[in-house]
Amino acid sequence: MENIKFYNQLKKSTDTLTELLENESNFSNVPDTWHVVIVDILNSTLAVDEGKHHQVNLTATGAIISVLNFIRKEKQNIEVPYFFGGDGATFIIPTLFLERIIQILDNYSLHIKNHTNLILRVGHISVNYLKGQDYGLKIAKHQLTNQLSIPIVLGSGLKMAEDLVKTNFEESRTNFEKALLNLEGMECRWKEINPIQTQKKVVCLLLDAIHEDDQRQIYKDVISEMDRFFGTFDNRQPIKSNNLKLNFSIRNIWEEMKISLDQQKLSYLVKKWMSTLIGKFYLNFSNDGKHYLKQIGQLSHTFMLDGMINTVFTAEQSKIDLFIAYLNQLEKDKKIIYGIHITHASVMSCYVLDRKTKHSHFVDGTEGGYTSAAKMFKQKLK
Repeated sequence: MENIKFYNQLKKSTDTLTELLENESNFSNVPDTWHVVIVDILNSTLAVDEGKHHQVNLTATGAIISVLNFIRKEKQNIEVPYFFGGDGATFIIPTLFLERIIQILDNYSLHIKNHTNLILRVGHISVNYLKGQDYGLKIAKHQLTNQLSIPIVLGSGLKMAEDLVKTNFEESRTNFEKALLNLEGMECRWKEINPIQTQKKVVCLLLDAIHEDDQRQIYKDVISEMDRFFGTFDNRQPIKSNNLKLNFSIRNIWEEMKISLDQQKLSYLVKKWMSTLIGKFYLNFSNDGKHYLKQIGQLSHTFMLDGMINTVFTAEQSKIDLFIAYLNQLEKDKKIIYGIHITHASVMSCYVLDRKTKHSHFVDGTEGGYTSAAKMFKQKLK
């Protein structure tokens, strides 16, 4: 019988990331019966170049919210590992939920196409198939902050699953079903988030070890160098409560509404605009609001390791230059390939069910963020 609580039962590692990567025995094999589900926006680089970065981020966030809302309503207290990629998302799920999740995501892709003209590729590959092709897929659960635990994956399994889904993608021919669309909790009400003055820059980094067997050691070394150049994870975290400012733009709420609802409603627009205005006083003057602001940094996804390092952090340009020199040497030695995007601010999209306990925040950089870093990365593969 399938163990649908495999990920729930993984012990959270409270070691540092470098300590976690020290020993392969800290990682467990993903069950053969589970599946990798990929969601990816076709031609996302072009969409970003056309000024649709906000839509791209919202679309990726909406895919995560769609899946998490389905799992929440199953009421089985199941955890599934997932990764936000700026222009897409990756999930590792048990077979029990596969058919329904693919149905929900195919339906969501129809909704996105109708409302934004973006094409959302959806597909899945079994873990059993990936292992049969010698693509590794080991996982650990890491306590990244006091309130956020994240999956840490080693192996090329997720990357190969993404390549296979992109190569074999065919658009869904089903009809849109309103009842399947559930984006409850989608909120994206923050202005661009500027780093503190002593750091000034926001960095989006994608980094892949060329040889799968070297991943653990290379990623441990790179993260150690990041700690040395930029300080601890908390120090380089781009989301600080005193830098968060609400965005009262009607257009911002309109863009969110196109993703979160099956049709635009003036009443919804006015209601959300008013709640955003009231939110300013809630955040600044109520104890609950101040507590919520403090939690946002703790619950922000700014580091992922899905077989590759994906991270957004703040830094001084002089230290970024030294770090890039270090990465260039690793690349020259044919140990890694990396893509980097340096910008002036970060952006955030949110999943908020309860401001006291249940909220998640997905972070990218401005001017394309991860998508722009991926453009550089892909050019090096040619």
